[in-house]
Amino acid sequence: MTSKSDERHFELSINGNRHRVTDSYPGESLLTVLRDRLGLTGSKGACEEGECGSCSVLLDGNLVCSCLVLAASVTNCSVVTVEGLGGSTDVQTAFVESGAIQCGFCSPGLIMAATNLLERTPEPTVDEIREGLAGNLCRCTGYGRIIDAVQVVVQQRKNGRS
Repeated sequence: MTSKSDERHFELSINGNRHRVTDSYPGESLLTVLRDRLGLTGSKGACEEGECGSCSVLLDGNLVCSCLVLAASVTNCSVVTVEGLGGSTDVQTAFVESGAIQCGFCSPGLIMAATNLLERTPEPTVDEIREGLAGNLCRCTGYGRIIDAVQVVVQQRKNGRS
C-alpha cells in the first residue's frame, strides 16, 4: 500500500501521443503503467523478470523489456508499443500468413523485436534473425515459422511490396 506522499504524476510519450499518468508510485514498471493505467494491453506480462520478451517495446528506438523499466524514469523518452505500429504492418501480416502466431501470447514482443531488427538490419541473415529475436521466448511455434515470417518481410521489401 502506498501513501499519498509516494504517489507520482508524470507524462509519457507513447505511440506519438502524450499520456498523463496519475496516482502512480515510484517503483511502478512501464509495463504496469501501459497495461493497467493506460489500457495498452498489447505488451504482455509473462515473467515480469525480463526473460521472456513478451513485454518488449521500443524506447527511443531501442528494444527493451518494459517490465524492467521504471515508468517514471522515461518521461523524456519516446515509447512505441505494438499498438503504435499500426493496424496491420507487413511484419504482422507475415507472422499471420506464415503461421508464426499460435497462442499469440509472445507475438507482440516478437513482432516488436522483428520490427526493430529490420529497422537496424534490413536484410538480416538467418543467424542475425535468430540473434535479433533471441530475447523472446515462444512455447508454441518452434521458431521456424517466426524466422520464415521475417524472411518473407525481407523478400517482400526487396521486391518493393511492403
